[in-house]
Formats: sequence, C-alpha cells, structure tokens
Amino acid sequence: MKVLIVKLSSLGDVVHAMAAVQDIRRAYPGAQIDWVVERGFAPLVRRCVGVRRVIACELRRWRKNVLGTQTRRDWAAFKADLCQEAYDAVIDLQGLSKSALVAWQAQLVPKGRRYAMANATDGSSFEAPTRWVADVALPLPAHVHAATRARLVCAKALGYTVPSQLSFGLLAQKDKALPDMKNVAFRTGLKGVVALVHGTSRADKSWPLRHWRLLAARLNEDGFGVALPHGSAAEEAVCCEIADGLQHAQIWPRLSLDALTDSLACCAGVIGVDSGVSHMAVALNLRHVQIYNFDTAWRTGPLTGDIQRSVFEQPTPNVDSVWQAWQEVAAGLGPSGFVPL
Repeated sequence: MKVLIVKLSSLGDVVHAMAAVQDIRRAYPGAQIDWVVERGFAPLVRRCVGVRRVIACELRRWRKNVLGTQTRRDWAAFKADLCQEAYDAVIDLQGLSKSALVAWQAQLVPKGRRYAMANATDGSSFEAPTRWVADVALPLPAHVHAATRARLVCAKALGYTVPSQLSFGLLAQKDKALPDMKNVAFRTGLKGVVALVHGTSRADKSWPLRHWRLLAARLNEDGFGVALPHGSAAEEAVCCEIADGLQHAQIWPRLSLDALTDSLACCAGVIGVDSGVSHMAVALNLRHVQIYNFDTAWRTGPLTGDIQRSVFEQPTPNVDSVWQAWQEVAAGLGPSGFVPL
C-alpha cells in the first residue's frame, strides 16, 4: 500500500500529524508513506519514523507571486516530483484549499482514492474545497484534539481502529546536539538543563518576562541549568533578559529544526508556551509543562499526564502554578536529570 499524507504546515500541526503515521505503520507494517509539507518543515518530517519520501513545496512563497516566471518553474518541478508515484490513498490532513489543490494534483492507482475531512472541528481552520476534491469525505466529532483528529482521519480512510498507544516517532540524534548540552552533569554538576520556550507566533500566547525570570531563577536554585532557544532577533533579546544575572543559563544560537530537535532531546525537560517547539518537546517524550492563557489545551496540549502537563489560568498562569506542575512532572528525575532505570 502506498499512502500520501498532505499536511503542509504549521510546525505544531505537522508534529501532531506524526502520530497518525505511527498508527498507519502499526496497522500496515509494509506501507509506503510519503508526505507533502512546506519546505521549511521538511527537515523535521524527515525525522519522522516511517516516512519514506518527503515532498517539499513552497506554497506560502509561491502565492505571493502566482504568475511569476520562477513560481511557475518551481510549481512545475514540484508537480513532477509529486507525480513520480501513484498512490492507493491520498489523505488531506490540512483541510484547506491549498492542501486540496495538492491532493488533487497527486496521482492515484486505478482503484486509489482521495480522503479528506467532511467538516470543521472546534478551533481548527477548514475550507470546503478539501471535501469537494475528495473521493471520500470523512465526518469527524467537533470537539477533538489536533493529534487525535489526524489519527481518526487516517484510521477511517484506511480501515483500522485508532490504537490506544500514542507515539509520534520523532527521532533525535543526541550526538549532534550543541556541545554545551552533552555530558551536562559530568561537566557542571547540575541535575540537567531545562529549555524555556518563550517564543510564539502570537503575542497573546506569550508569558510575562518577569515570570520567565523568576522561573529560571528557581530552576537554577533547584540545580538545573536553563537553555534559551530562539528563532528571531526579538526572541533572542528576550533570551538575554531572562539570562541576565543567572549563574547557569545558555542562550542557544539560532538552530535549524533538525538541530533544534537534537539539542532539545538532551534536555531534562522543557517548559514553554503553546508553540511548535513545545509540541516538539511532547513528540520527543520529554518532561514538559505547557503554558496556556486560553482554555485550548484540550485541543493542542499534551495528551499524557504522567510526565507532561498543561497549565491554564487567566489572564495567565502564575509562576507558582507552573513551578508546581514542573515539580510534578520532574518527580522521577534522578540526580543527573535522567530517569533512573
């Protein structure tokens, strides 16, 4: 069986869709699974176990100059790449006009079918062309987690039951992590390093700077170093403010997604706002606390409660609430920041 997943963006949504790939692998161990994704997220999808071929597109860039000569050349090259294979199932997990266009361009075997969602789900975007293009439009419950939605669509399309086990299959290569993330306990005597993910594409999801500074100081006092990743000059400036006065703080250089995956995987845990990088921490099965200013953790937050928690308060969670959640998920960490065997 050859399956094409169409999930173009954004970072968190791409991570959530990885769980569906693992389900397909369990149901059909011999399946060939390819994935169409925006080029910027392709390095991460290449880390997803079970994905044979990643087909990169740049729809976000192309739509800025639809009739441009370079855009037409790039689209032709993408379409040729996409049409190298014919698929038994093309599954649109995005539910938007742009993903419907990609699904429509993909090739099917004689009895192959295109599948898509039949309806919107709470809090997620949906556009009607996705079901117009589909041979089979699959109805979904309105109130459903983003990862569960992708898993349900694939299970209904391919005829299996969503397994109880949840895994994302995101692989890291710890030997390629930043040098300061290797052998932390041996080199520094710290319990480990906790990454603080403060950056987000939406300002209303952010957590106050003074909260981050207080939390970072508590982590230092408790024997943990602090790592501060960033993806822009503005986020780097916030990192500098958080790190100011701390004894054990690392401001990471700006990293590619695959390099970020490798270094995150070496952390004792991650505390972050609702962002793609926080969802990467979940997929890596790290100890994690996710901070919510809105009651939307049911849709995008961690689904397992033993080592991953969501904290929701309005207007924003206080430091004590986040610290309590961290202590709960970190309870099993040994003196070196790792879970004892």
